Amino acid sequence: MNVHHSQQIHEDEKAILDAIEVWVEKEVRPIAKKFDLADEYPHDLVEQMKELGLFGATIGTEYGGLGLSAWTYAQIVIKVASVWMAPSGIFNSHLIMASAIERSGTEAQKRKYLPLMASGAFRGSLGLTEPNAGTDLQAIRTVARREGDHYVVNGAKTWITNSMYGQGTLLLVKTDLAAQPRHKGMSMLIAEKTDGFNVVGKLKKLGYRSIDTCELSFEDYKVPVENLLGGEEGHGFQQTAGGLELGRINVAARGAGIAQGSLKMALRYAQERETFGKPIWQHQAIQFKLAEMVTQVEASMGLIETAARKYDAGERCDLESSMAKLFASEAGVFCSQEAMRTFGGYAYSVEYEIERFYRDAMLMVIGEGANEVLKTVIAKQLVDRNRI
Repeated sequence: MNVHHSQQIHEDEKAILDAIEVWVEKEVRPIAKKFDLADEYPHDLVEQMKELGLFGATIGTEYGGLGLSAWTYAQIVIKVASVWMAPSGIFNSHLIMASAIERSGTEAQKRKYLPLMASGAFRGSLGLTEPNAGTDLQAIRTVARREGDHYVVNGAKTWITNSMYGQGTLLLVKTDLAAQPRHKGMSMLIAEKTDGFNVVGKLKKLGYRSIDTCELSFEDYKVPVENLLGGEEGHGFQQTAGGLELGRINVAARGAGIAQGSLKMALRYAQERETFGKPIWQHQAIQFKLAEMVTQVEASMGLIETAARKYDAGERCDLESSMAKLFASEAGVFCSQEAMRTFGGYAYSVEYEIERFYRDAMLMVIGEGANEVLKTVIAKQLVDRNRI
């Protein structure tokens, strides 16, 4: 089914991908249905992720991480999401925080947090979204006021994955309410769980279950000044935007994984199920579905690889990562829906796992930049690169 994989993967990274595939089949697949339906957190999987080094997947080797390329990391996410998308969020949110520290943090911040994050001893999240601010991050209302050697934080965040069982979050705050333009008054704080850091509760969700996506509140919560990311106020918006390329590659990989997993289930079922005296794959209507699904899966893989390789080369890839996220997330929705139609009435029963893929897929077109917004980003970047 892998019609295309182009360049040779480094042997060490290939060995890691092989180990992940074995782990996914042996440990993840057998429990996915049970834990998803129960909305139960997979604590044992987290311990296994630590052993596999997943919490340090993209963290540099000098800090104890695996230092994997974005393309290898994307393939790991695809493998996991092709069986159960939700666990990929446990290490992805964590790695986005780690990436921001590695990219923008002071040397002291890197030395303190990255080794702990690489081992999984400190698991983090990204504290951006608020009840009134999602895509428009400049509208956040969480405020950090400097008082001596601490910031005092008051505000609220929502949809924060990893926040119940993790040890801290990278918190986007307003440090200057009068700044114009607004983004110049925004900063990032490395926020560990102490007094005033309150996990209000886990959100009940249509899909992406089992994972600790929560609401947070901060009430006179104190953060040491040395935990200001980069050591200088006013750079929080840019520090956030700097992680969007890798974040979108990751969400694209999740969408492609959902699409690939949906295709595999539909392909198997189409050969097992018979109607009118023959397997349903022999009916033209099902053939059309399978053809469109595999084409979208492979096209998604190509777009993700292009974006990831540009990222690995240190090249600008906001256009490529946005295209990959747009197409692959929509492929996840399309393929899960077409697989549901292939299964027919059985798809509506929790006996068949395709219904989970269908529920999980919609998050991918909303998260990490709604696809409607990404279309405007793509168009603007396209024009900027092709000025006449």
